[in-house]
Amino acid sequence: MPCGQKNKHRKHMKNKNRSPKKCHNKRDDYQDHKGAEDSERVEEKPPCSSFSVLVKISEKLCASEPSSDTEWPSCVPACVPVAICSHENEYCHGARNLLYSECRLCHDNPCRSCVDMNVVFVEQCVLYKFKMKQLITREDLLNVIDPHYRYRFDEIFKRAFENIETVFAVNVMEIDSTNHLYDLVSKIKLPNKGRVCPGRGLPKTGLLMTLLAMIFMKGNSLAEKEVWKFLNMMQVYAGRKHFIYRDPWKLINQDLVKLKYLEYRLIPNSDPPCYEFLWGPKAYTETTKMKVLEFMAKGSGIEPNIFLVQYAEALKEENQKVQEKISPGSS
Repeated sequence: MPCGQKNKHRKHMKNKNRSPKKCHNKRDDYQDHKGAEDSERVEEKPPCSSFSVLVKISEKLCASEPSSDTEWPSCVPACVPVAICSHENEYCHGARNLLYSECRLCHDNPCRSCVDMNVVFVEQCVLYKFKMKQLITREDLLNVIDPHYRYRFDEIFKRAFENIETVFAVNVMEIDSTNHLYDLVSKIKLPNKGRVCPGRGLPKTGLLMTLLAMIFMKGNSLAEKEVWKFLNMMQVYAGRKHFIYRDPWKLINQDLVKLKYLEYRLIPNSDPPCYEFLWGPKAYTETTKMKVLEFMAKGSGIEPNIFLVQYAEALKEENQKVQEKISPGSS
């Protein structure tokens, strides 16, 4: 082959070998760039909206069947999904639309899971409105129920209100029958309708009732370390901000003690020094051992009399209170 043709042939082969490399590199670069974008998209978290995250208030911590007065209750109260609200004007419809996209409602043949979903919508709406200190109207609650299920609103309301009562120890009551307005009424008269601290928030009554039940179950006094060991199982930690309880350590060790619902004292002869919780005088005034036992049992789905020792003690206290009410009149 003549020299000139050889050079042309070499150049052609060089270019031929080089061009796929260039194309391949471009394609690789594009894929790498696209992959990076995709990974960023996966890792990128959406801004926290009122119903973007459903959080369980308390986990069912099932243990062995109670057989003595020193064992923990079999479970803590059942969970209610609660919306984390970041902006006050965000509202319940977001949750409904989000869940509708994941589960198609059986319009022709209503199923239990679809009714359950509407119960959750009502729970979330009630808690959101209460948290933001907004009026809770029947119209608002009906609006979050799918139109095909509104004929069952009585059942849905009843179940939603019972679930809220089970976890938060509050009654959802109709306070205005003309305008159909509802409100949460705490079983214990904690400040700010159970919120304890000023401003917005959810009721803390359920936590207090749980603590009182724990103290009662453990012989009317409970070491501080045992309290936090139990609360840690509920993902409530001292020194870590909680979306319902804010600063749990301050709420329990300071606020509830200062309000005299709990007593916090040094355990005698403890070395190193250890502290324990007891019922405070206001707890004895505003609730009873039977009520906290019933609260705990209802959340666990059992009868209160299964705890033989505690039930007998609570019944004795109830009888004493009845006698105290009767005796002044009879004397």
